[in-house]
Amino acid sequence: MTGFVELNDIRLAYGPGGDSTLALDGLSMTVKKGEFAAVVGPSGCGKSTLMKLATGLIRPQVGTVEVASKEVDGPVSMAGMAFQNPSMLPWRTTLKNVMLPLEIVQPHRRRLSRERAAYEALAEDLLSVVGLKGFGDKFPWQLSGGMQQRANLCRALVHDPELLMLDEPFGALDAFTREELWQVMRDLHAEKGFTTILVTHDLREAVFLADRVFVMSARPGRIIVEREISFPRPRPIDLTYEAKFNDIVHELRAHIADARAAA
Repeated sequence: MTGFVELNDIRLAYGPGGDSTLALDGLSMTVKKGEFAAVVGPSGCGKSTLMKLATGLIRPQVGTVEVASKEVDGPVSMAGMAFQNPSMLPWRTTLKNVMLPLEIVQPHRRRLSRERAAYEALAEDLLSVVGLKGFGDKFPWQLSGGMQQRANLCRALVHDPELLMLDEPFGALDAFTREELWQVMRDLHAEKGFTTILVTHDLREAVFLADRVFVMSARPGRIIVEREISFPRPRPIDLTYEAKFNDIVHELRAHIADARAAA
């Protein structure tokens, strides 16, 4: 199956020679265009390494990585990324933090000076979508953790990426704020249609958001299970408390427990 993101028989080790740590071995996965994929697995299995491979931040010793049918040989400019730590620059307002990728990624960097008003309007629209209307002139220290993470999502999306990579973006938030942001992410994905890969330890989060969940083995990581999530969209948050939903969560937990036991 041809996909938008393809990792083919990846092997990657960290460190020199005999002291190297084998992070991934024989990992293959395919994510279709517009799909929302989640990756789960035991701690240290290589989930974040997978993210770096897909965005071209690192390259494998063996195997190939392709995005949009092109082999990845450097940073992927069409990707947006959001992490657990929002890493907002404290000296920039929320609006200017959101607009930061426009100063880096082409062709936006080239157009920014002459089209600044239009880009500012785009960033303000994104802030409004995630519930931050009127907060563009606030500094990070004036925002709660959940508000900073909302702004972080806007920053990842402001340059209209075709691929969105999410590395534990909601992990440090309280349960209610996490659920609010799951719904924000659900709605953004439905509206924009970007291909998404989410790395998470939260199995409820994975099942609520994803079209497919990939389960990784313990290190060296590889994909051992692909689980399709067929609940119709848009999914209401109440779904996460239903038996059929939690049956899938327990099924995935069992796969991870088996992977840890086999390590």
